[in-house]
Amino acid sequence: MKLSIQNISKRFNKEKYGLKDYSLTIENGILGLLGPNGAGKSTLMKIIATISRPTTGSVELDGHNILQDPDYIRKMLGYLPQDFGVYANLNAYEFLEYIAAMKGVGGPNLRKRVEALLEGVNLIESAKSPIGTYSGGMKQRIGIAQALLNDPKVLIFDEPTVGLDPEERMRFRNLISDLAQNSIIILSSHIVSDIETIADEVAIMQGGMLITKGTQAEVIKQVDGRVFESVLESTALPDFKTKHLVVNTSRQKDKVLVRYISIEPVNGSVPAPASLEDAYLFLTHKSN
Repeated sequence: MKLSIQNISKRFNKEKYGLKDYSLTIENGILGLLGPNGAGKSTLMKIIATISRPTTGSVELDGHNILQDPDYIRKMLGYLPQDFGVYANLNAYEFLEYIAAMKGVGGPNLRKRVEALLEGVNLIESAKSPIGTYSGGMKQRIGIAQALLNDPKVLIFDEPTVGLDPEERMRFRNLISDLAQNSIIILSSHIVSDIETIADEVAIMQGGMLITKGTQAEVIKQVDGRVFESVLESTALPDFKTKHLVVNTSRQKDKVLVRYISIEPVNGSVPAPASLEDAYLFLTHKSN
């Protein structure tokens, strides 16, 4: 499958754009979308899901214009929005069967499909309790299950791991990695480690525009040779931060180990292997 997004812009008013002249091609596999708040990730996902229309530009799936024929993608779409809502008085079985009816999914095997999904998101023990009694993480997991109900070939997850503990995040990653070979999966997250452990490709966004897209190795290569570590006196840290892009710090008694990005290292620094987080912070900082 191939999703082609060409020169789309989403204009909210004369001065505010959600997306600006944005182009992206996505094929089977998992694409991780990274970007700060307001980068346009959710706007892009809503356009692909045909919930919103761009002001200009085109979106095609395997050559079909989904802006003109949204049903073409909707019948094979699974979508978890960031603001996913539930019916608090329904239990998990009732809710998923209701969503299945809305999607036109039925047949004698529907209950087995629902049970398999509940097992996959670790909700089978709570499946008969009202969703209103669920924690935030449990509601997020029922949202993941509903996105998978119709065996979708295009999956869109907007911040799917919010509220999930580390074990559940791992379970989610395993669940969707099994689907990636024959599906387009778009995963937006502000947790870089979630993208790092699963995405085949990464697209970094800022200000409604695409900064870069490629495999993780290709993205990380853009910051190779610019990541360093240095041990500083604690009192020197505030001034150091004003002059360098600091990725993280860790205390070592009365000193601080600083990981930073720079073209020229300070005296006493040692090179460090670059990571996706380094590349993300470097590229978004450079674009400010």
